[in-house]
Parts: sequence; structure tokens; C-alpha cells
Amino acid sequence: MKIQPMLHKLFGTTPGKGVQPKEAIAYSVTGIGQNFICTIIGSYITVFMTDALLFGADGVMVGTLPGAIAVAILMLATRVFDAFNDPIMGSVVDKTRTKWGKCRPYLKWMAIPIGITTILCFLPVFTAKSMATFAIISVIYIIWSVVYTVADVPYWGLSTCLTNDTTVRGNILTVARMACTVGAGLVTVGVPIITGAVTANYKYTDSAEHIAQIMADYNVDAEGAKVFVGTVMKSCVEQNANTLKWTYFICAVVFVVVAMPMFFFGFKNTKERFTAEGDAPSFGHNIKLLFKNKELLLIVLSGILGGARMVYSYTGGLYFAKYVLQNEGLYGIITLLVVPGGLVASVLVPWMSKKFTKKWSYIVVHLFGGVVMAVMYFVGYDASWKIIVCAVGLVLLGIPQGVNNIITYAMIGDTVDYLEWKTGERGEGICFAMQTLINKIGMAVGAFIGVMSVSIAGIDTATGTVANEGALWNVLILSGVISMFACAVPMFFYTITEKRQREMVAEIEARKSKK
Repeated sequence: MKIQPMLHKLFGTTPGKGVQPKEAIAYSVTGIGQNFICTIIGSYITVFMTDALLFGADGVMVGTLPGAIAVAILMLATRVFDAFNDPIMGSVVDKTRTKWGKCRPYLKWMAIPIGITTILCFLPVFTAKSMATFAIISVIYIIWSVVYTVADVPYWGLSTCLTNDTTVRGNILTVARMACTVGAGLVTVGVPIITGAVTANYKYTDSAEHIAQIMADYNVDAEGAKVFVGTVMKSCVEQNANTLKWTYFICAVVFVVVAMPMFFFGFKNTKERFTAEGDAPSFGHNIKLLFKNKELLLIVLSGILGGARMVYSYTGGLYFAKYVLQNEGLYGIITLLVVPGGLVASVLVPWMSKKFTKKWSYIVVHLFGGVVMAVMYFVGYDASWKIIVCAVGLVLLGIPQGVNNIITYAMIGDTVDYLEWKTGERGEGICFAMQTLINKIGMAVGAFIGVMSVSIAGIDTATGTVANEGALWNVLILSGVISMFACAVPMFFYTITEKRQREMVAEIEARKSKK
């Protein structure tokens, strides 16, 4: 019996009135499932292509392009294409009229299609280094992106349909984003540990040390040792790739099976209270609404400029752990180091928003993040004490990541109220389509820079050799420094405060009461 009062206090809800804790929990559970799917694709489809299908191997070409560059372009082009589908999906959501509401139905309808297309992306029957394979995965990946968008946009739009209280909505989004972080973290940490363990027996190199060891063990000359190592390496490359294919496929199946019921749970246990009424708006009308929402456009611009701020936590970080640190399981450590700062930030967000406003909380933490990354860049990683400094830096970088993950959604929720105050129309779908657009631009930039770093650093994903380790570090960290500082600039022009949001909601309610 004591749990309910605690939950009401956590979310700021009122017993028997408006949104209830059960709905907030269901909403968060769906976020866990959603991030199982998003992360297995966002973090590992590129590695599946470069390492399991060997498009990142030295000398592999896709048409006239090196394989790694072709994969990088595919990731960027597909995500950008998908991101600009979000306004279309947002308009579809705003047109939706069902007995369940405008957002909830998509959690029910799209769970199975998302699961199927996710598994198809990792089919182990794909042939390594094949042009046909590249073409087929490209098509499946594009289809997955569209299908995922159909559920992603309404999921985040649902937060504004549950309640119009900015404090309660912020609390719900805080818990939901923490749940999403847990979902993403389980995939991010677990998968590299598994893939590293199952491929451990296939790590052979043609280094001078290894050649000398073979000469001593088998009493052969240097030429004979090189022939032996070359034969073994070819066999190991093939076995490593084949093992990775099946491992990624099994991981995808497991996470899909666990995630699907979470979508249905969110649909079943939430209720839409604030949603559009009357005739459904056209797509053109929604686009006009979007450009009337100048506060939202500032958030979008900031999100695009910040697309590379967390690139080290995407594919690039995994390549760094796998090929520079020689232990892909360390990628899990890299991402886990961000968690403590993120959790602290998540807990502090309601207090920060109240004390400093969302706007200034956002600006300050990103300027802080830029300074932290600049220090990491100049310190480097080639000594034990430097690794410790960078580890502390990663913990601190969890603060802007945690704040951004929550405050951005809450600010977009406020811009929905701003739009209704300004035009009389809410436009949840088109507004929250901008948040998913920001997310996908970030994933596109992260995947593109991560895979491009394979080519820039001269990594051969077949043999595991790296020509220029420093180049990989420079790409991952410097891009983050620039992005952290750049994303803060537009927010200096953002004007919605917590006080102003409440005044707008009160004025909206007053208008409605006069009708």
C-alpha cells in the first residue's frame, strides 16, 4: 500500500485524477523494448556489415568505393532519408482518429513488423563481401527504418497526450528516458562481451612476435612460418566472420522476442487525454504549423548541430575498443562509464529545471561537456594515467548526455503547448517527429563517422590491423568537442520558461472554457 504514494510523489501525479503511475510505468517499459530494437540496429548493423560480412576488409570494393566507405554512406543516406520521413509520419499521427487515440494504436500495430524487419537485417545466410548482399541489406535496412519510424514518432508524441502538466510530463519523461538508457545499456554492454567471447579463438596476426613464436614452436624458418600463419589467418578470418554472423543474428532474435510484449504492454496500460479534435489536418498544413513553431525549430537546429557529440558511444567507440584497445568487451566499459553521470543528471533534471530553467540547464551542461572532451583530446590515451583521466571524463560526459536525453523531450512537449497557445492547434505528431528526426540525425552522424574512421585509421576488419590509431582517436573526440559547443548556440534564443508554459496552458484552458 505504501508503494502507490511513493509513485505518485515520484511522478508528481494526483491519486484518481489525470495520468496515473501505472501509465507512466507502462510508458517506460515500452521505452525499454524500443531501445532493445533501436540499439541492436543502431550500434551493430554497421559492425555486422564491416566485420561479419567483411565489407571493412582491406581491398573489398562495393562498385567503385572501398567497402567501409560504402557502408558509411549507406548508414548516413538511409538515416537522413528516414529522418525526413518523420514529419510525414508526424502528420499521419495528427490525422489518426481511433477509439484508442492517435498515438497508442501504433504501439499495437507496429510491434510485429518492427521485430520481423530487425531480424531480417541480421540474417546469417548473407554471403560475405557480395554485391548482392550489400544491395539486399540496403533495401531491408531502409524498410526497417520506415517501419521503426511508424512506431517511434507516436511513442514520443504519446507523452503530451497523457498530460499537459509540464512538471508531471517532465517527471514521466525522466523515468522513461532512464528506462530507455537501461534498455540501450543492456544491448550495448552485453553484445560485445558475447561476440568477443565467441570469436576469441580466431585472433591471429602476422606480427613479428607471432612469426618468431611459430618459428620456435614448429622449428621452421621465417618463410615457412609466414606461410603457416597466412594459412591459419585465412581460416580464422572465415571462421570469425561466420561466427559473428550467427552471433549477431541470435542476439537480434533474443532482443526482439523480449521487446515485442513491451510494446503491447504500453498500448494496453496508457490513456490519451489531450489530443486533437475535429478534422484531421493535411500534411501541408502541418508543415506550415511546424514553421510557426520557432521554439521547436531552435531545438531541432541544436539537435542537428549536436549530432556528433556522442559519436564515441556509437560504432566508432566499438571500433576503438576492438582494434585499438584490442578488446571489444571494453566498449561496454566505455558506455557504462557514462551511466553514473547520466543517472545523477537524470535525478537532478527536475531540480535543475525548476532552479535554472530547462533552457539554461541544457546550455550549461553542453558547454561543460565540450570542455571535458577538449581536455580528453589533449590528454590522449597512451599511458595509464591518461586512461584514468579519460575514464573520469567519460563519467562527467554522462551529465550532458543524461540532461539532453530528458530535457529535450520535455522542451518539445512545452513547444506543443506553445503551438496550441499561438495557433489553437497542438500538433503532437509533427512536433515530436522533430525529436525522432534529431535522434536519427545523431545516429546517422554517429554511424557515418564511426565507419568512416575505419577507412581514415586504415583498419582492416579481416585481420584486425590498424595503420593509424591516433587518427581514430582524433576523429571520435574532436567531432564531439565541436558538436558539444555548437549545439548550445541556438538555445540562447529559446524563450519558453516554466513560468511562461504554465501561463500559456492557463490561457488555453480559459479559451476552451468560454466555448
